[in-house]
Amino acid sequence: MSRLFRAMVLLALLAGCGSRDYQAPRELDNACSIVAERPNYLRAFRATERKWGVPVNVQMAIIYQESKFIGNARPPHQYALGVIPIGRQSSAYGYSQALDGTWDEYVEDVGGRRSRRDDIRDATDFMGWYMTQTRDQLGIPLSDTRNQYLAYHEGRTGYRRGSYNSKAWLVRIAGELESRAALYQAQLVSCGRA
Repeated sequence: MSRLFRAMVLLALLAGCGSRDYQAPRELDNACSIVAERPNYLRAFRATERKWGVPVNVQMAIIYQESKFIGNARPPHQYALGVIPIGRQSSAYGYSQALDGTWDEYVEDVGGRRSRRDDIRDATDFMGWYMTQTRDQLGIPLSDTRNQYLAYHEGRTGYRRGSYNSKAWLVRIAGELESRAALYQAQLVSCGRA
């Protein structure tokens, strides 16, 4: 074997060791399946529930909507004239689709410099931090999936202004998330994970 070939094989092996699995779990409509396939998700959800009080099913429903449980999710590229890439519509990234500025606030406030949006534990902690502030500032209970999601999506200022009222698609999605959170809760109870 040549030295170049051995070096390439070694490099490929090392690169594989450091990579993360960002793919979504197989059955996104089944909370029990999600947490059975990814037990680290359940540990992260429970840690956030203990620290911030956000129920596991609410976290799961919002992560489902934001990233479909894909750790390195980003908004799609936008194109001018249909072919010239001009960037993404926002800086959202990771499981929670946290924006750069909001993530920076979290890191400075409680997260720490090593926090990563593509780490499920950090992403759920971010959500707990953000949703607790939403409860404190807007009075939305942590168990109110619909309104917590509207405030999460629009920002607290946008929610306060009622910006979501002109977005029928967003109001519909928030209602669907409320149903998904209830489904996830019933499933978690049925498999003894609630």
